[in-house]
Order: sequence, then structure tokens, then C-alpha cells
Amino acid sequence: MKDYAIGVFDSGVGGLTCVKELKQILPNENVIYLGDTARIPYGTKSGDTVYGYALQDARFLEEHKVKMFIVACGTVSSVMMKRPVFDKKKLCTGVVYPAVAEALKKTKNKRIGVIGTSATIKSKAYEQAINDIAPDVKVVTKACPMFVPLVENGYTSPDDPISTAISRDYLNVMIDEEVDTLIMGCTHYPHLKGVFENVLGSGVSLVSSGAEAAKFAKRVLQNENLLSDRKEEGRLELYCTDSVELFTENVETFLGHNINAAISQCVLK
Repeated sequence: MKDYAIGVFDSGVGGLTCVKELKQILPNENVIYLGDTARIPYGTKSGDTVYGYALQDARFLEEHKVKMFIVACGTVSSVMMKRPVFDKKKLCTGVVYPAVAEALKKTKNKRIGVIGTSATIKSKAYEQAINDIAPDVKVVTKACPMFVPLVENGYTSPDDPISTAISRDYLNVMIDEEVDTLIMGCTHYPHLKGVFENVLGSGVSLVSSGAEAAKFAKRVLQNENLLSDRKEEGRLELYCTDSVELFTENVETFLGHNINAAISQCVLK
């Protein structure tokens, strides 16, 4: 089972930020990624719809030899806090608790901001997770529905006037509330990190939910003695539910042009 893959799924390409971190910290592990690109975005859908999609995503990964599952979608991670997607016997993690744990380590003034899709923010998953651990921490949340299309369409440069203007509008509340730590609660958002840093200033720590989920997965696999003994680089398999050509363009944006990966289209059931 050590040589089984780590399975990751997201509503689109944002979860590739998690895959990138996995390939950096666990280069010898096989990774299987599913991006449900035909139905993105999940963040504007109802909880019932998102849950139904998530079950199909999970079933697809379960058809492969996977030793641990990472739900790299902030929206699904929020929903699955109340409605489990995987059997309790399976090793799995979402992005909420790993990001919360890191944010609580970083904050000095006990003011944490959370940005995410509309569905993620409405779920109050991050607020619940933070306040369950540290009830004295103030949590400031903001739904940012425009960030995903900005990333998907390449408006990610720190100097881009469009992404800067939209970020200022969304993030002003974080400045007003003096948050010193901001959880990027959608795995697309790290591509706007430079923009966020310009808007918020150097005094605010940014936490990538996808990267923290990858680090958490490594700790779990270490504790379970399930890290691969493989000496060569692990295999990367990428699946999407829409155009392979469009998906490949995004893969190159997220992972680089020299990434060695098998990319295929699939049908979810």
C-alpha cells in the first residue's frame, strides 16, 4: 500500500497548488488529480449540489489505488465538515483544518481573516474551526467570487490594475479590522499572492489552504508509515472533465511548462 498514490480533487485547476506542494515535499509519491472542470465553479452552487458532485469526484479517485485523499476544494471541504464524503476508515483531509492550524500559529493579535467562495463563507466552516480551538480569536470573513475567474483568465500579476482594484475592494475589510493573518480559503487564490501582499502590506501573513493540506498529508502518511520507499520520481496523473487542451494550458500555468504528467479526460458517474 505504500506505493499507492495520493489522490487529490478539486472543482477545477485551483487544487494544483496542492499538487505543486506535494511534488515539492514528496517527490517520490505517485499523485492522481481530478479537476471537475466541466462544472466549475462549485462555489456558487447549493450545498446539496456540491455534495453530490463531491461524491462523484470521490468515487472516481476510489477506482484507483489511493492511500490518502485530499479534498483540495475549499467549498467541498466546508460542506464535508457536516456531511462526510469518504468512509471514516479512509485517510483523508480537506483544506480547512490544516489552514486553520497554521493561521493560529502565525497570528499575533488574534485577528484572522478568511477569504473564499460564496459557498465557503456562507458555510462558516472556517469560523467554526477557529473558534472551536481558540474562541478568543476574532474571525473576519469575505466572499470573493471574482478571484477564481481572475486566476482562470490569467489576471494574476501584482501589477495588474484589474486584479488590484478588485482585491482592494474585497480586502479593505481586512485592513479596517486589522487582521494580521489571512487564510486564502480557495486553492486558486495563492496565484494572487503578490496582489494581496501589495494591497495588505508586509504585516499580514498569508496562509495557503492547499499547501497546508499537502503538508498535513505528509505528516499523516509519516505517522501511518505509508510514505513510499520509491527512489525514482513519482508518477503524476491528471484528469479533467472538460477540454484537455484548456486544462493543459492551466496545468502549465500552475505547475510549469516542463511538468511530466499524463493528462486525460474522464466522465464522472
